Amino acid sequence: MKKILKTLSMLLSFILLLGTFTGCANKSTTEGSKKIGMVISTLNNPFFVSMKEGAEKKAKELGYEVIILDSQNDASKERSNVEDLVQQGIAVLIINPTDSDAVANSISVAKDKNIPVITVDRAANGVDVSCHIASDNVAGGKLAGQFILDTLGGKANIVELQGIPGASATRDRGKGFHEVVDGKDGVKVVASQSADFDRQKGLNVMENIIQANPNFDAVFAHNDEMALGAIKALTAANKKVLVVGFDGTPDAVTAVQNGEMAATIAQQPDVMGSLAVENAVKFIKGEQVEKQIPVDLKVIKK
Repeated sequence: MKKILKTLSMLLSFILLLGTFTGCANKSTTEGSKKIGMVISTLNNPFFVSMKEGAEKKAKELGYEVIILDSQNDASKERSNVEDLVQQGIAVLIINPTDSDAVANSISVAKDKNIPVITVDRAANGVDVSCHIASDNVAGGKLAGQFILDTLGGKANIVELQGIPGASATRDRGKGFHEVVDGKDGVKVVASQSADFDRQKGLNVMENIIQANPNFDAVFAHNDEMALGAIKALTAANKKVLVVGFDGTPDAVTAVQNGEMAATIAQQPDVMGSLAVENAVKFIKGEQVEKQIPVDLKVIKK
């Protein structure tokens, strides 16, 4: 009997020791991780491809691994991506939200594991994050509105193509734009519709607006993709109006140089991606990181 008890005691001690080693291994893997996870709303958009490339370049420069996943503008896919990255043992999560409200569910997955979260371009509502990196979208909306008024002599009928409903960029760009144009004599926003930051939807929505309300002088699109889609619809309808986009993508800059688009409010998505990785590395090293990091904007015009 004593022999059996001694054997059981030794076996129990071995199991406990094994569990201790396993726990230590998991802990050290997480703490010593040099993996950075990045979830991007969509890579079917040149703006976010540029953001991805900026992140990859900075990670390579600093000697860190960055794993980048595409949410395909789907909030459920976004959460799945975050869960996948957490399972892979990332030290920091960088996320460009599909939707500023829905993203809270995805961020909670990382926060539950005490993983620092950096949001890029679009903010997260209802949840605290470690750092937010973005252009001042309200200021950008103001720049667009003022450019239209200055170019057209202070009087204009304007069409507004909005981004994805719920995205902070949509809300903030629209807010800045309306702060400039609303209440001005001789200025009217004759249509304001969502085209989800998408080029094809920008074309389709613009076609419908031309049919329903053809009397306008300018278009402000919340991003360049919608602006470029709108230009196709306007060209097909043989309608010449002022078009202003937002982001400063290569296609949009070319359209400005060709005289197809009047201006684009240029962000620097590659810089956003680079700054996100740079500050993720600071978190990993235990260094101080600013809560809000702004990225400069400028008007690109011919």
